[in-house]
Amino acid sequence: MQQNNIKALRLARGWSQEQLAALSALSVRTIQRIESGEQASIETMSALAAVFECPVAELMNPADEQREPAEDGADQRVMAANARLDEESRFLRSLCTWAVICGGLAVINLLTSHDILWFLWPLGIWGGLLIVRGFRLFVLHNWLSRRRQIRLQQLLRK
Repeated sequence: MQQNNIKALRLARGWSQEQLAALSALSVRTIQRIESGEQASIETMSALAAVFECPVAELMNPADEQREPAEDGADQRVMAANARLDEESRFLRSLCTWAVICGGLAVINLLTSHDILWFLWPLGIWGGLLIVRGFRLFVLHNWLSRRRQIRLQQLLRK
């Protein structure tokens, strides 16, 4: 049986189990099981932590003074996943901005002067930078983070 303070947090906000289930995209039965002390998956606890706007570790009973390392690891994984999603969404916003602005520049260029295609310069330079950024974000991300971790361990050994 796992102790948690989800019921206390829910009641402090004046929510019913049905409301919490709707906000967290979980079933009412799952909320009931967690509040009764049954084990919950990291995905379930992450969904609840997002609704309560707190780390996963805070969902555990505060009377339980001993924090397990697994709880810290879960919070770190959730924070790392959120940071990764933020990076990806920033990249996609940049990509959409590039497409809209370069499309607008192309229209302006083609409507005003057909002789010189100056819109190709920002299209190519900005597009090239986005390709490098996307390559680094989606292809090299794991390699770069592993390399950083190895280098950090080397520095800590000295």
